[in-house]
Amino acid sequence: MEHTSAVTVTAAAPKEGGSKHPGKAVIAGGISGAVEILVMYPTEFVKTQMQLQKKQTTPKFQSPIHCARVVVQEKGFFGLYRGLSTLLIGSVPKAAVRFAAFEEFRKLLQPGQELFKGSKNFGAGLLAGITEALVIVTPMEMVKTRLINDQNSAQPRYKGLAHCVTTVAREEGIGALYKGLAPTIVKQGSNQAVRFFVFNQIKDYATANNYSFGPAQSALAGAIAGAASVAANNPIDVVKTRMQGLEASQYKNSLDCFFSILRKEGPLYFYKGVTPRLARVTGDVAIVFTLYDIITKALDKVWITN
Repeated sequence: MEHTSAVTVTAAAPKEGGSKHPGKAVIAGGISGAVEILVMYPTEFVKTQMQLQKKQTTPKFQSPIHCARVVVQEKGFFGLYRGLSTLLIGSVPKAAVRFAAFEEFRKLLQPGQELFKGSKNFGAGLLAGITEALVIVTPMEMVKTRLINDQNSAQPRYKGLAHCVTTVAREEGIGALYKGLAPTIVKQGSNQAVRFFVFNQIKDYATANNYSFGPAQSALAGAIAGAASVAANNPIDVVKTRMQGLEASQYKNSLDCFFSILRKEGPLYFYKGVTPRLARVTGDVAIVFTLYDIITKALDKVWITN
């Protein structure tokens, strides 16, 4: 049987009593995250556009594919990358917070405290997701959503990332960068809890049955874990997107947004944009897990640590 991949040990199931060097985790996670965003961002863009679009008789975008086609026709291919800079710049600190927090929380959740098999990974993932939402993800997602939403305006206001941040802070206050905080915390917490739990359950099964678990298997397990998280929390993602859009002021809070969508647009609308999000998330987790493994192994050869 092949040796368990580095990503499995570090990102998903660190060995008891030790963890990957934090510097390596930051570098490998940051590079992996940056590559993933460059490859998969158009699916994130389309997902956000579909979620921002309200229910109407003749919507501008008929489907995710139609949305991508219209954007390319009107804005060119790189129109699908509007708002990319926010996620790209935020990928390194987000990776640093996620991996460092997961490692530390997992150490705190000792075996004797587990309520059920795998709960350590679930709990550490939940707490790591909440931490990254508080530290970096909420303002990053808010600015990304504003930039995408602004592109739909007849006369876009924001010239870029820096202009968007300064304009929002000046006109709405610094706190506006944390609009949608509650649903983002729920989304990120549930994302990481489900992903780390599902990934490790698959890994544990493969290990227990003497199956190989190299990069290809890690990518497949990551894709499955990503799909599970989408199924679990897409409604939360829709509420988060609406609360961070240009028309968020029409909602009193996240709960008001939730019930407004439910009442006016129906329960199925909570899965608006699920197709491009599913493509993005499955690709995201698969790419990051695989690249993380490769980069970490390369770093181990040139950067010797205990």
